[in-house]
Amino acid sequence: MLKPLTIGSLVLAHNVVLAPLAGITNLPFRLICRRAGASLAFTEMVSVNGLVREGVKTLALLKSSPEDRPLGIQLFGDKPGDLAEAARMVEGYGDLLDINMGCPVRKVVGTGAGSALLQEPLKIAAIVRAVRAATTLPLTIKIRSGWHCGDNVFQEVGRIAEAEGCDAITLHPRSRSLMFSGQADWNHLREMKEALSIPVLGSGDLFTPEDCLRMLRETGCDGIMIARGALGAPWIFRQVNELQESGRYTPVRTAEQADIIEQHLHLFIEEMGEAVAVREIKKHIGWYAKGFAGASEIRRTANYARTFEDITSLTERMRSIPDTPGHVSEPHG
Repeated sequence: MLKPLTIGSLVLAHNVVLAPLAGITNLPFRLICRRAGASLAFTEMVSVNGLVREGVKTLALLKSSPEDRPLGIQLFGDKPGDLAEAARMVEGYGDLLDINMGCPVRKVVGTGAGSALLQEPLKIAAIVRAVRAATTLPLTIKIRSGWHCGDNVFQEVGRIAEAEGCDAITLHPRSRSLMFSGQADWNHLREMKEALSIPVLGSGDLFTPEDCLRMLRETGCDGIMIARGALGAPWIFRQVNELQESGRYTPVRTAEQADIIEQHLHLFIEEMGEAVAVREIKKHIGWYAKGFAGASEIRRTANYARTFEDITSLTERMRSIPDTPGHVSEPHG
């Protein structure tokens, strides 16, 4: 089920990628996930209004490195002309462009962008047409099933996007009204795959390696995009590959969690300096520190961390914690 994935002119080593996540998928986190095996990673959502009006300030979100390739850049906005101009501005910064048409949060949909676009298929057509004319990079869109539960426009939007020159589409099979509640309807992925000839990637409720392979198997989608399942668990990319190759995967040990927290911290320091790095890593420790004895105390203590040494004292404590049954066990089969 894991296989190379071709999106336009871009050929990925395999079909398990990291989703764009606002406030999360900055360069340090992308590098952590790439080292674990993600074949493609995306920037955070980049505001078209910010690019067109503020330029250099917003371009800082696109900071990358040679290790951080191939790189997808996700744009959000609601005006075809502005999105086309933004596409021209960022073309030299990445290897693929994605337009966000699925974000459900109020401050995005309130501007007419994100999943609000699902209410305007003709505008979607105009956006894809304009951006396609503006760039030669592979072009994708990320959508939800519809605006309201039962108001499923995903096949219509998919056909429009394909007709206007989109190279692939990612579907999170929930309506905007569900936000992140309920259960993603993976049947929509199978229906989308049957309706289109371009690659279809699936997202939604991918929290374990088993989930990932099950989505590929049950829906026939061409690839998967891991989002919340990578928070505090970037090793999921490695585990998906292990499960595919051998039918089992090695659970993460507490000492490995500590090592990755320190790697993540060092990457943050390189990019942002110690003060900002400590503030950022505390958020991630809230996700990393789970599944072992004393994890809640580690998370609580992390809230009071102010320095590099405060964080490394926590990781040393983690290394002293014995792995417990249920956290590290026999490899899964």
